[in-house]
Amino acid sequence: MTTMESLIGLVNRIQRACTVLGDYGGADGNSFNSLWEALPSVAVVGGQSSGKSSVLESIVGRDFLPRGSGIVTRRPLVLQLHKVESGTQEYAEFLHLPRRKFTDFALVRQEIQDETDRVTGKSKQISPIPIHLSIYSANVVNLTLIDLPGLTKVAVEGQSESIVQDIEAMVRSYVEK
Repeated sequence: MTTMESLIGLVNRIQRACTVLGDYGGADGNSFNSLWEALPSVAVVGGQSSGKSSVLESIVGRDFLPRGSGIVTRRPLVLQLHKVESGTQEYAEFLHLPRRKFTDFALVRQEIQDETDRVTGKSKQISPIPIHLSIYSANVVNLTLIDLPGLTKVAVEGQSESIVQDIEAMVRSYVEK
């Protein structure tokens, strides 16, 4: 394993530990600097339904993200890609479900939706608390990507009046580090 691969693996472990300890990037409005904000990652930003999730699926080479109209991504998804040896079966793991390996990526999609609903309810609300998903595949490079809720101009029925500002603040918390 190269030094860079080792470093990326270490960053991934620190990001997971930060989240377990309640540090997920300062999106909660705390004024202190967080360790999470000092770690490297790539945030995917754009308008609602503009193809952000499709780009991530292209990078991974799998369909695994929830689909729909309106606001589908309602929590940050921290996607940690881990390159494994050729011939190793691809699988995914969630931080909130330790030791459970998903080899069916349709079940990964369902778990993302279920975990989103668990925190936000089945409403159109958002939460800054990230979902951590690790994908192990021979077809990826070691990289951390963050899928964020899409920017919007107006709240729709069932959303708080502050959703436009809330999403912008969440996006800023990931890109201004």
